[in-house]
Amino acid sequence: MSEELEQLKQELELYKRIINSLPVSFTYTDQQSGLSFRKKENLDVDSSAQLENFRVSMEFIEKQLKPIADLIPHHIVFVNGAGIITLCNSKAASDLRVCAEDMIGKHIRELLKLEDDKILLLETLKTNKTITNREVLDKNYGIMSTHIIVDSEGNLERAIGLFLFLNEVKQAEKQAMAGRIAAGIAHEIRNPLTTVRGYLQLLQGRLDSETANLLNTLLIPEIDRANKIISDFLRIAKPSQTHIEEIEAHSFFTDYLANFLSSEALLHNASIFYSIDPQLLNSRILGDKDELLQVFINLYRNSVQAAENKPLQTRISIEIKGDNISISFSDNGKGIPASELQYIFDPFYSTKDEGTGLGLSISRKIIENHKGSMSVASSEKGTTFLIELPYVKKP
Repeated sequence: MSEELEQLKQELELYKRIINSLPVSFTYTDQQSGLSFRKKENLDVDSSAQLENFRVSMEFIEKQLKPIADLIPHHIVFVNGAGIITLCNSKAASDLRVCAEDMIGKHIRELLKLEDDKILLLETLKTNKTITNREVLDKNYGIMSTHIIVDSEGNLERAIGLFLFLNEVKQAEKQAMAGRIAAGIAHEIRNPLTTVRGYLQLLQGRLDSETANLLNTLLIPEIDRANKIISDFLRIAKPSQTHIEEIEAHSFFTDYLANFLSSEALLHNASIFYSIDPQLLNSRILGDKDELLQVFINLYRNSVQAAENKPLQTRISIEIKGDNISISFSDNGKGIPASELQYIFDPFYSTKDEGTGLGLSISRKIIENHKGSMSVASSEKGTTFLIELPYVKKP
């Protein structure tokens, strides 16, 4: 019996040494016996060393978490006590148009482009209180929650932000609203306009030449213009049936599109430069070539208006990237102010006195109907539209 007791004592001492070697404190309660055990801080290790071990552990954990966080379709950002970013997942970087690696070591305000008093992670750092499902109503609309991690001395070591990005939902709501407005416009305005136009045509033969000329040159064209605005708006607001066919990608850009833009360039004394990936020879696009042509017509006419008094230069670069054809359409115009850039695809938003604000909305709708995407970047040196379209390789 004494030998068994001695062996139990030795095992108990071994367990104690193992537990005491751990650089953290904790409390354990056995559910069966109800007994509790508290592991206190290791007195052989000073507090500064413990804190350093904790920080090293946090950095290791963040490196391990990064690949997992990149798979989550919400924004995940870690900041330290000074508001410096220590982890930024791919979804946050993609939606905010930054490189995740470049954000590490920078202040959270550089990622969000907001004033400090509007950043909820900084609020959590200041108050030491977490936030649960708070609605955010700034330019990045969504739902925000925060969490805090403290070190062994109770000091805040990390604040974690989880942001449910709802800008796309907001955009879908805008489109739904646009559909309802368009239906009302079509019902309340189009029919009276058609009636008025018909009566004006009937009156032409009964009026003197001067009045008849006024009808032809002003009144009827204005009615037609109003009808076109309604038709364009309906193209944005309502789902449309795209005529699907196989389009030879290389031929579309080098012949069909190039021929049209060349004649436009002659009219405006402009220059167009092309850069086309040779791999395009083996690619096809599924879609409607007339609708795709309309996209580039809209982009080119915007470039003409943005050039103002200087010679217009546009560059069209087409290359294969993964499963997509990537098209970059750039000009040397005056650019779009940063404050207006986020609104340019909204229906009826225009920076031009004579514009209806529908051209870019229609263009993006066409690209989305072709299962692609369209984005924009701009500076005082010009504007670049980036279009991604899926393609099919020739068998």
